[in-house]
Amino acid sequence: MKLHSLLSLRALLPAALLASTIAAGSAWSDGIKGAPPPFDKGGVKVALIDYLSQGDYFEAYEAGVARQAKALGIDLRIFQGKQDAGQQRDQVEQAINLGVQGIIISHGQPESLKDVVQRAINAGIKVVAKDIELGLPNVPLISQDDHDIAHQVLNQALKDNGTSFPAGYVFVAGFRPLESRGEIWADIKKANPGIVEKAQWGAVDSTTATTVASQTAAVLRAHPEIRVVFAPYDEFARGVKIGAAEAGVADKIKVYSADVSTSDIQDIREPGSPWVATSATNPAVVGEVSLRALALLIAGQDPGKVIDVKPFLITQAELIKNDIKTIGDLDAKLPGFGSSDQATAPWLGRPTL
Repeated sequence: MKLHSLLSLRALLPAALLASTIAAGSAWSDGIKGAPPPFDKGGVKVALIDYLSQGDYFEAYEAGVARQAKALGIDLRIFQGKQDAGQQRDQVEQAINLGVQGIIISHGQPESLKDVVQRAINAGIKVVAKDIELGLPNVPLISQDDHDIAHQVLNQALKDNGTSFPAGYVFVAGFRPLESRGEIWADIKKANPGIVEKAQWGAVDSTTATTVASQTAAVLRAHPEIRVVFAPYDEFARGVKIGAAEAGVADKIKVYSADVSTSDIQDIREPGSPWVATSATNPAVVGEVSLRALALLIAGQDPGKVIDVKPFLITQAELIKNDIKTIGDLDAKLPGFGSSDQATAPWLGRPTL
């Protein structure tokens, strides 16, 4: 299934129907020649259980998992998240009852998942975690290098604005990537006391960008002195961009973010956009890495305890200079962005777009 086709399906189908559609589309393999068991016989069934599904990043991540599953002939069931910890627990139980051989847990609240994930492990199911530290020694962590992401984009902020400016910060506690990126923000402020954080705001809900936009407009009206906003999630940055325009100060601030998608690129390139830089991995590639790591575990091979996918700095100036308008253009023009050598083995097939 091609990436754009999957994203179209996501917009049209409810979660349960989407899961069965993806599974039916990928359960065609009779086995992979030369692969270890059980991939030599085929019929491997795995589940992706999300806490968050809405937003370009998470849609592309799911698409990458599905694309790699198809390349391996895996029967993939996707349980889409609605920011509901109780529902995510129930979905893990459902996956156990389905008899899956592996589960990817994408984000979530560790305290609500640890025991039920342990139950899956006790049942012989292999588990990998994406951006959630479960504290279970047998569960590899798939991650972007969130410290590096924050370093890259904040160093660009220092380059653009010097070491003294009034700042705003968009943050929500309880999410490992945001917590990690926030650690670097704290370090940068400590090392540069001229950076004064005037306000902090943020939300993660079913309409994150819209909610953050309303918050941003209010904050920027109350603190018109803010000149730099660190918004370390693309839905945050999109909300800040909208809110700054609503407050009439889009030409007076600069926004530094994390993550990227085609629609993000369009927003960054828009004339007069305050969104000037982001640091990101390709979310679809992170999805592919997640599925490959799980496949290695199922095959009895070690993908590593922590699997970090390398981020890249992406600036408004470079996007315009190199006429980059889509993620496909980034794949073509930014070496290394469109693939990763993490969690690989000779028998693992690579997806096709």
